[in-house]
Amino acid sequence: MRGLVSARGVNVVYEPNRGARIWSVRDVDLDLAEGEFVGLVGESGCGKSTLGFALTRLLQPPGRLDGGSISFDGTDIASLSGEQLRAQRRNGFALVLQSGMNALNPVRTIGHHFGDILKAHARDGDDYTRASIRRRGGDLLEQVELKAEVLDRYPHELSGGMRQRVVIALALALEPRFIVFDEPTTALDVMVQKAVMNTIKSLQASQRFTALLISHDLGTVLEATDRLLVMYAGRIIEDKPSAEVLTGVHHPYTDALLGCYGDPRAEVVQLHGIPGMPPDLSTTGGGCLYADRCALARNGCRDSVPQLAPAGSGRVACFVRAPAPNARSKSADPQTEGQR
Repeated sequence: MRGLVSARGVNVVYEPNRGARIWSVRDVDLDLAEGEFVGLVGESGCGKSTLGFALTRLLQPPGRLDGGSISFDGTDIASLSGEQLRAQRRNGFALVLQSGMNALNPVRTIGHHFGDILKAHARDGDDYTRASIRRRGGDLLEQVELKAEVLDRYPHELSGGMRQRVVIALALALEPRFIVFDEPTTALDVMVQKAVMNTIKSLQASQRFTALLISHDLGTVLEATDRLLVMYAGRIIEDKPSAEVLTGVHHPYTDALLGCYGDPRAEVVQLHGIPGMPPDLSTTGGGCLYADRCALARNGCRDSVPQLAPAGSGRVACFVRAPAPNARSKSADPQTEGQR
């Protein structure tokens, strides 16, 4: 069954120069259920943010969709444009970026930001006066633990954490059913990161909107989300409940990411880097794109692209960890199957 948000065969290419094509997202299939909190992790340059922009139809040139469908509540939004897309966004979906200062207009007060959003998406019969906008803006700021007096201030008068809370409040202004949080705490110090994430989790739990959290912080994602998606070289290569990520067998790339994550509560923490570099996304590639960095790779891994297949409680795109029927690779070695 498809979820509130569904993607099938989605590709995104960037064409910065004539003839140049960079495949940032490749053949992505995913479903996000109503009220689900999903995490998306992977190295920089793996296509996470691009996928978030694609799902909310906020891609800008030189990036563009190159095939596939994106469904929101049963409507294919990949084919919409102009006023049709604007109408779908009303009470539909929103995006929270990682830098509050870049997301806010430095010469307009926070109150004007709320007015701009509410008036731009007003429906017939809506009468947004200055007083009603202030009431709505004050209510939204209260939800993110800020006082209504912030409405009269400019972005540069707020701390980084306060600006990020304002951006979250603005995203909630139209009561969206789906929100993408793209690295919402990256530019903040550790204590503020924790506080902002607690606010996001509380809002998601109380309002039950569907959320996609994009982050490099594996610990934060595992703590906050219901399900984890792992992305590499533009593809989703693992899909698993977050509560079960620290146990069991995973895609070798997920194992490598876990090797870079240490529990700060442990007496001894050992971290391991990932050798090599992500592949050149301007080439399509004929096999597993992680094979050149993978200690478990075999000749068959380079022959064809592994597809997501059932593996334990989730799905893994790996011939070694989740052999596909009729795959041209050898079965997994039981001596290496459980190694991390």
